[in-house]
Amino acid sequence: KVSVKGGWNRAEAVSAVADKDGNWMVKIKTPPAGGPCKFAIIGNNTIELQNVMSGEVWFSGGQSNMDQPLLGYGEDQPTAGGPEEIAAANYPKIRLFNVEPPQPSEKPEFTCPGQWQECSPETVGPFSAVAYIFGKEIQQYTGVPVGLIHSCVGGTYLETWMKPEVIKNDPEFKKIIPGFERQKNDWLEQNPQFKGKPDHEMPFHFQAFEKVGRLYNGMIAPLIPFTIKGVIWYQGESNGGRGEQYQRLFPAMIQSWRDDWDQGDFPFYFVQLASFIDHKPSEEIPYEKPAVPQPHPWAEVREAQRLTLSVKNTGMAVAIDLGEANNIHPANKIDVGKRLSLWALAKDYGKKGVAYSGPLYKSMKASGGKIRISFDHVDGGLVAKGGKLEGFAIAGTDEKFVWADAVIDGDTVVVSNADIKDPVAVRYAWEVYPLCNLYSGAGLPASPFRTDDWKLISAGKAF
Repeated sequence: KVSVKGGWNRAEAVSAVADKDGNWMVKIKTPPAGGPCKFAIIGNNTIELQNVMSGEVWFSGGQSNMDQPLLGYGEDQPTAGGPEEIAAANYPKIRLFNVEPPQPSEKPEFTCPGQWQECSPETVGPFSAVAYIFGKEIQQYTGVPVGLIHSCVGGTYLETWMKPEVIKNDPEFKKIIPGFERQKNDWLEQNPQFKGKPDHEMPFHFQAFEKVGRLYNGMIAPLIPFTIKGVIWYQGESNGGRGEQYQRLFPAMIQSWRDDWDQGDFPFYFVQLASFIDHKPSEEIPYEKPAVPQPHPWAEVREAQRLTLSVKNTGMAVAIDLGEANNIHPANKIDVGKRLSLWALAKDYGKKGVAYSGPLYKSMKASGGKIRISFDHVDGGLVAKGGKLEGFAIAGTDEKFVWADAVIDGDTVVVSNADIKDPVAVRYAWEVYPLCNLYSGAGLPASPFRTDDWKLISAGKAF
């Protein structure tokens, strides 16, 4: 028998009996937001925990752009403003828990390595820059203690973070599994020194990639059902060639996590992929606009992320304007964290007058050789940042896109090209590193979008 006794007024002890493996769990009624307080865990011995806060807990997950710490990834990949944020991080009401990666596992684990730390200049540097900025914005507005749980591994596929049964029980998703096996075999062919070795002697990326669900088992399952307010997420680069599949895969992961936590449709806010391009050192960025639009698989992942907004209680921070050429880890993580926090402040904390999203495509109407695009979230009106509106392409029934003239007309954009007499479709920022500049008057960028439902580059691609 194990009892837990809170150190606050009228707190009653709650007890449980451990199973044959020594596992136990209790749920206790927490005090009003604040602290610090303490409580005791009493079994054959007594452990007393001090300096405990009661407040909101947010979970952050994904791959390397969520994982990037305030310290940056070394001198070559710094986090802009990171040193200043670290120096000023005296926030005892913010607590940080970092799951030490990687922790791939064949089966769901009960616990994972990591510990709660009080936020200070000494502790915050290695923590996720995006998650920290998000949490700081929430804490400063509410005054309530904020706990941040961070569980990320760079370069990882979405399906490694999903419950294995979700993949295996879906006729389409289970086609992913042979792809993992092929990747494993190809890797071993290229690295014969590892053939026949046990998993624990393999590089950690191989351990994570070898099978679906391994990071879910090792780095998500142990955190369930820890009480959380919601999730922030930044991932998708590794699924960059499978945008069509991501349209179903990402919502399936969100629903699965909500089912597992059993805490209702908690907020799930995510970052849309930033712009990125590989280019030669001699080339200038922004580069010269190509003669015709160049569709790219990453645009299809961004579209899948935009469509995920149809899932209840989700939100998307657009980062198309924050990317960097030749740097898949752009330095500006502060604005990413702030844009995520706008969704939470407006939706979960009742902050009035908050513009929390840039323009989102709503509808189109073709007439007189032009297409008029309407948007949601045009707070303060539409703005072409820096001059002439860029990034729009238009097509007729032949499905061949050409660059378009685009002008703002009230809360709409009118798109045309003199050579397309009967246009039927528009796309915006539909490239990997688009030249685009549509914003709201509140200073938030418009999401890339398409109005058509034509076949995608990634159509039918399972892995």
